[in-house]
Amino acid sequence: MEYIIFIVSMAALIKGADYVITESEKIAFHFNISHFVIGATIVALGTSLPEMAASVFASIDGKSDLAVSNVIGSTIFNIALVLGVVFILAKKLAPKRDMFAQDSAWALFPILIFLVVGYDGEISRYEGFIYILVMGAYIMFLTSDANALIGEVNKDARDSKFDWKSTGIWLGLGFAMVIIGAYFTIESASTIARNFGVSEWIIGLILIAFGTSLPELVVSIQAVRKKNADMILGNIIGSNVANFTIVLGAAALVNPLSVDFSTNAFDIMIALIVTIMMVFITANKLYNRSSGIVLLLVLALMLGNTLTSA
Repeated sequence: MEYIIFIVSMAALIKGADYVITESEKIAFHFNISHFVIGATIVALGTSLPEMAASVFASIDGKSDLAVSNVIGSTIFNIALVLGVVFILAKKLAPKRDMFAQDSAWALFPILIFLVVGYDGEISRYEGFIYILVMGAYIMFLTSDANALIGEVNKDARDSKFDWKSTGIWLGLGFAMVIIGAYFTIESASTIARNFGVSEWIIGLILIAFGTSLPELVVSIQAVRKKNADMILGNIIGSNVANFTIVLGAAALVNPLSVDFSTNAFDIMIALIVTIMMVFITANKLYNRSSGIVLLLVLALMLGNTLTSA
């Protein structure tokens, strides 16, 4: 039964992501907003809701390891898996926005804060509130640049008549399908994993993190099909900012989170390394298959280390 739920949930996730991309492009075209801003706000926050739900529920249950490892693992999967797959699938990515000059600090800053505030072994409610403020500052930064020209948009979005009611319904349905699909994907996969006696840390770092990263993966693959590089990178950068700000912040506001740096140093460093790699890729515009292969190799290294040390 769990396998059927997993397959159905994946199907809902994929179709929901298609609705999100199409309706987001309509909004971008109607308001003359850049694809990057749409990807880094509406799409990124929407696809980060599964991470938030997982981490907040874990915090309510007093499972700090699950809450924190979900954020760490999602960051690794978002960059190494999602960007890795995107770079390999896409023949050419040429974002109009200068990701390095405008967004690299926002990609790196939250994880550096995590290293500082979590080094004492705990992320307090006060520090969680600071994380929420950082997300607010990021959104303000993006909206101040929201009038950038969007350039080419999807033909359906460009030619269709904009209607708030219709767009709102389909966007809401898309997000609902993405979130519910991700939730049941995670639940069914977690049940299967627990039947094999997998530890809570591995469930959080790999299984749940992978499940909560599925929306970013599916949305990005759909965006590749529509040749929307700005939305792809905006979604990944925005999702990672959301993971280390609003997701971790909300979980810490519920209950202070304990962080075991000594035990989990390798996984935390991998998250930092892939973030630095993303900054390096944007700085040098290395949006190619070679970058994708390297990112996937780093992911394989993390998975190999985690599974062998379990």
